[in-house]
Amino acid sequence: MKTLPAQANLDHLKKQAKDLLRLYRAGDTAALARFAQSLPALANRTGNAMPAPDLRLHDAQSCLAREYGFASWADLSAYVDASALAHRERTALIRRWLGLAYGADVTGTYAAARPRVAVKLLLEHPDMLDADPYVACTAGHWKAMSRAITADPAWVNRPGGALDLPPLVAVTHSSLAQLPEFAARLRECARALLDAGANPNQRIGNRLPPASLASPVETEPLSALYGAVGVARDPALTGMLLSAGADPNDGESLYHSLENPDCTSLLLQHGARVSGTNALWRALDMPDAAALKLLLAHGGDANEPAPEGLIFWGSPLLRAIAQRRSARHIAALLVAGAHAKARTAAGVSAYRLAMQVGLPDIAAQLRAAGVDETLSVEEEFVSACARADITQARRIQAQHPELPRSLPPDRLRLLPEAMAWGSGAAVKTMVELGWPPDVRGGDWDASALNHAVFRGDAALTAFLLDHGANWRETHGYGSDALGTLGWASENEPALAERPDWVGCARALMRHGVPTAQRDPEHDDGVLIDGRRMRFSEEVTEVLVDGASGRVAAR
Repeated sequence: MKTLPAQANLDHLKKQAKDLLRLYRAGDTAALARFAQSLPALANRTGNAMPAPDLRLHDAQSCLAREYGFASWADLSAYVDASALAHRERTALIRRWLGLAYGADVTGTYAAARPRVAVKLLLEHPDMLDADPYVACTAGHWKAMSRAITADPAWVNRPGGALDLPPLVAVTHSSLAQLPEFAARLRECARALLDAGANPNQRIGNRLPPASLASPVETEPLSALYGAVGVARDPALTGMLLSAGADPNDGESLYHSLENPDCTSLLLQHGARVSGTNALWRALDMPDAAALKLLLAHGGDANEPAPEGLIFWGSPLLRAIAQRRSARHIAALLVAGAHAKARTAAGVSAYRLAMQVGLPDIAAQLRAAGVDETLSVEEEFVSACARADITQARRIQAQHPELPRSLPPDRLRLLPEAMAWGSGAAVKTMVELGWPPDVRGGDWDASALNHAVFRGDAALTAFLLDHGANWRETHGYGSDALGTLGWASENEPALAERPDWVGCARALMRHGVPTAQRDPEHDDGVLIDGRRMRFSEEVTEVLVDGASGRVAAR
């Protein structure tokens, strides 16, 4: 592993990554070997076994980061940025370190927690632990915490530190709990705090922007229990807090526990109420049906009214079908009493919806539950499109040339929803058969193009643009495909497939997105289309280079 130079410079590291990529594209064997050694996807592949030279700046940056011992370029960048503060004042370093250890809802910023970067920085500056007992809470350092308690026993319930956190909240919301080497010590510190009299229901208000550290949203509590189930995802810590008297009905914990059904089960065993939490609707987002089954078994209503934003779907069964959930999800809802004949706000039945989104197996489940419906010609057409059965769809269209133009809005929106859930074959079929490409739908009321860009699907982004999609078409958050590209490339949402936001940027530039300029007032920003925006570094390179980016795409 390489050793990062003292006072490393991010601009120099960017240049190193560009040089590595240039050498790779020139066929340099040493560069090839570095990629093969550092990138998991290319492990044990050298020489002629390497893929064609289509690696991008993102790959070179990732290679460089791994050579220096970081999991990603974003982690390396965050470390270099925080390290620069170590040569200035201590308070600035501590504040930046806390920003790496906690999520945005605690820090009041948009930045995600980066626990491994926080640990690396802590190893280089261990004196931070003794300088601030609240930093000690974050790292599970009981020695410093015990000194604070000895000096003042009431400290266990006193908010403080740079983030104004009660000690138990500081422990349970620390992202370091996600690392095995810190999970046990944080758990032990939580136990010691409770034994010393800490209130198990310590909490803060949510600080996620537009809220802030100074003006949190008190109606959205971040309790110590919420940290245990939603951040640490630790059943042992969850059980400890519940046994000490933590309230399982704090308004947030059940909803955020679903990533680990063991935590969900503990909450339910201690009296958590499903009604009024929207947890059941959240469980429909989970690919596994375990959490949904737990909630239904503990009083969850299979016909719970939809929360704001999902009213169109009307019932959990309809939402599950729209999200293309598994037969296990549907069976669990039906067994729990879901109305098999439920209808959307537009009057579409569960059976018809299953056929419209291309799920004949789910339709068969509904028939077994007593539903027997005959589809109209236009519904057969929509169903064929959703299954990507273009032969059958063309056969119907030949007899009914008014399709799909004559379809009502609730069926036209199946195009962006197919894109939102990754049904690329259905998207292509629909567009090739004349579906209007700019129709909006999905949870954030966006066009298929916006959904494609969000997913980093460069091929479908190009396809939609080639078939008339307009990149200026706005979505429910008020921006357009350029804004979608900025948010996605910066925040890198977790997706099943490998996103290619650079390819999306190039496709957008071929269809009218103007060349960007570096923002003279913000080093990491650009000025584009009359707007001040931010993108990932490699997307920025493409947008700023303009013509050269288009050449590189070829």
